[in-house]
Amino acid sequence: MPSIVGPIKIVSVSGGVVNFGDSFYVAPKESTKTNAGSGSLNTGDFTCTNNGVSSTNPFDPDINDQNLTANA
Repeated sequence: MPSIVGPIKIVSVSGGVVNFGDSFYVAPKESTKTNAGSGSLNTGDFTCTNNGVSSTNPFDPDINDQNLTANA
C-alpha cells in the first residue's frame, strides 16, 4: 500500500542505503562546504605543487550558503 513520506533530514550516514517503502522517485540532496588552502586537495601520483606562502581564511560572513528545502 503506497504511503506518503514527508521531508526527512538525515544528518550523517557512513556507508549504507536508506529506503522508504515503495518509493517512486528518489532524489538525494547534499550540501557541503570545504575550506582548503592552495594545493591541498590535489590527488594523483607524483604531484608537485610550489605554492610559496599560502593562507586560507574560513570566515564566512553570510549565514546560509545553500539551503535545502523539503524535496524541491
